[in-house]
Amino acid sequence: MNWANSEIVASLIFLLPGFIAAAVFYSLTSHPKPGAFDRVVVALIFTLIGQTISEFLFQETFGFQPAYPDIQSWQDVFSIVVAVCLGLLATTITNSDWLHAPLRYLRITRENSYPSEWFSAFTSQGDSCFVVLHLKGERRLYGYAEEWPSDPSIGHFRVAAAKWLRDDDVAEERNEENPFSGIVSVLIPAKEVIMVEFVPMNSEKAEEID
Repeated sequence: MNWANSEIVASLIFLLPGFIAAAVFYSLTSHPKPGAFDRVVVALIFTLIGQTISEFLFQETFGFQPAYPDIQSWQDVFSIVVAVCLGLLATTITNSDWLHAPLRYLRITRENSYPSEWFSAFTSQGDSCFVVLHLKGERRLYGYAEEWPSDPSIGHFRVAAAKWLRDDDVAEERNEENPFSGIVSVLIPAKEVIMVEFVPMNSEKAEEID
């Protein structure tokens, strides 16, 4: 029984870096967490890559130092450090679209690294554009989206310099119908938004609204 327990513990220790790398990846990206089976598969892939890298680096770093016979006991800790770095690397590649960008250039795919078209649109345009949020009830809110939800069905927009728009695309001045005037920012539930317009900061429409 002790032998069986030691085998189980050894297996868990061997797989632990993969689960740590997967946890880092899913906590720092907007990709939805897959089901339990898929998460195990992802963790196994991270384990395979991480253990290969850690064993190679460990041997290159400590393999030539016989004066430290107990250094092998630190390999598990070294594997965890490599797993965290691997998770951060995968996160950076995904959030920066580094993998799919050259593949799109080569016309191998039209996909990107982002979890949805919604996320891709805000990532590529959100920092350089104003937005017009079309709300339920046929009202439109104009402003700069300082924060926006990763999922269009949950979360909130944080809109700075928010203004209601009239039918002629002119912003309403401060009055009883424009309670956002003079407020730093406002939160709008994503579930109330039915469409989003991106307005370039230097466009004629943006200047007209301002």
